[in-house]
Amino acid sequence: MAPQFPVSVKGVVQIDKRLVLLENERGEWELPGGRLELGEQPVDALVREIDEELNIPVTIGSLIDAGIFEPIPGRPVLILTYQTLVQDAATLSVSEEHSALGLFTKAELKTLALPDIYRRAVEKSGF
Repeated sequence: MAPQFPVSVKGVVQIDKRLVLLENERGEWELPGGRLELGEQPVDALVREIDEELNIPVTIGSLIDAGIFEPIPGRPVLILTYQTLVQDAATLSVSEEHSALGLFTKAELKTLALPDIYRRAVEKSGF
């Protein structure tokens, strides 16, 4: 049987020339997004996830990266990362899913616990 992976969609979200990241329960920073629901298209899932996690509307752009990531050893996830455009950041807030929300400059990213798959996507995005 062919391997099966859950699929997670992530977005490179910028506000005022800063990258939006969320801190997870493992103490790592990650791009906003989450898993697809049954029957959901990746772009629709990302719009929903960003609304749930950040409380802001976004437009989804092009796919900028895809790869396998094991956030927990032995549990691979296919990560699809998209460019996004924030429509309005006035309502920006963090959901209960994450412990913190951060807005970071490119220079500040170097010191963060940011998994390589997200770091690679951010670099490919041109941030």
